[in-house]
Amino acid sequence: MIQRKNIALYVILSIVTCGLFGLYWFVCLTNDANELLGAPETSGGMALILTIVTCGLYGFYWSYKMGEKLDRIKTARGQYSNNSGVLYLILFIVGAGIINYILLQNELNKLA
Repeated sequence: MIQRKNIALYVILSIVTCGLFGLYWFVCLTNDANELLGAPETSGGMALILTIVTCGLYGFYWSYKMGEKLDRIKTARGQYSNNSGVLYLILFIVGAGIINYILLQNELNKLA
């Protein structure tokens, strides 16, 4: 089972460390979603490496897929799910990555 994370603390740490903690948070979000899904998919570390190697292009795909993962987790638990992937993709496109992280973490905390 995943642990709930303090969103405010993670945002503050991401700002104070000039985004370095955000990289760790990215990995944690990916790994937590994979654990809740129960399916071995791209690990957080590999997703981070792919994002860096592709100069951020993989981040667009990652955002969309994270929304899809959350929808699949909710559906498996009998909860209502909408097409979250589109929301996360749009937020990533407009440069609101930290808001992506906040929304994803909030959903993961609810599912934990």
